[in-house]
Parts: sequence; structure tokens; C-alpha cells
Amino acid sequence: MKSIRPFALVAALAALAITALHTGEAQAQDLKGKYVKTPTGYLMVLRNGDDVVAHLERLAVVEKIPSASFVGIGFMREAKFGFYDFSRKAFDPKTFKDVEIANLTGTIAWKEGKPSIHAHGLVTDGSFAASGGHLLGLTVGTGSSEITVILHPEKYERFVDPLIGANVLGLPGHD
Repeated sequence: MKSIRPFALVAALAALAITALHTGEAQAQDLKGKYVKTPTGYLMVLRNGDDVVAHLERLAVVEKIPSASFVGIGFMREAKFGFYDFSRKAFDPKTFKDVEIANLTGTIAWKEGKPSIHAHGLVTDGSFAASGGHLLGLTVGTGSSEITVILHPEKYERFVDPLIGANVLGLPGHD
């Protein structure tokens, strides 16, 4: 039986590798038909149930975006915002359901080899009341969301600023 165990281990590792490969393909396929290249970057149209932040992260990886700014609008099933409490180094979250995102603004940068999305937004409800803040999560509702991504030529990295204990965007040649 000892001779079977190494074979079983190799087979299990191969299965994990194939699963990881297909997972990456599935993530890339999630973007299929959801964006087009434009002269300045990309136009992304997301639909019901799409996670806005996850799709922006996937776009950054698939298209090898060095860094970018983005703006967007659309109907959201759920928008989760946070207000940063510097004394606790944590966000105070609040969730809004079935709202229009009147403005979504943010940047795509990198941190520790992964895309880092920083976004703020403003949502309105059926009574035209508005709320907003730092975006913690955003899920598209019925209808769609349109996001324009404007590319920057250099790769920007985020880092934790030790003076404030929060992520900031680093610019090349500036500390």
C-alpha cells in the first residue's frame, strides 16, 4: 500500500492544479462581454448580481492594468459604505438597498501583487435622499451599471502610511 500513497498524493496535487487553472479561467470568463477597450481605457457594463469591486479587480489582472481612475453610475441592489474611524483604525459600515449610484469615483492600484481598489460613492433612494462614503461593497441590481476606466501609464502601489495607519496611494518618486 505504501507504493499507492505517493501516486494518490500526485493525483491529488494534479487535481488541485487543474482546479486552480479552471478557477482562473472562470474568473476571466466572468468578464466576457462585460467590457470593451476605448481610446482612454475601458468601458465596463455590469448587470444584476455583479460585484463591482470584484469585476474591477479581475479587469486589472486580465488586462494587466498598471493603474487607473474610474467613474460610474447605475442601479445597485446593495451599496455598503464606511466612514473611517482613525482612533479605532476601522470603518463604521452602513448598507443601503435598492439605490441608484449617482457617482462612483475611484482608483485602481496595486498592493502586495494584487489589485487594490479605492472608491467612494454617492447613492440616492426613491425619496431622493443621498448618502455616501468610502465604498466597502457594491452589487448591481436590476438594470445595469456603467463604469469608465481611464488608464494611467505607470504602476502605482498602495502602502500603509505609518503616521495615520491607513492605506494611501504612493506616487513614483514621492514618499
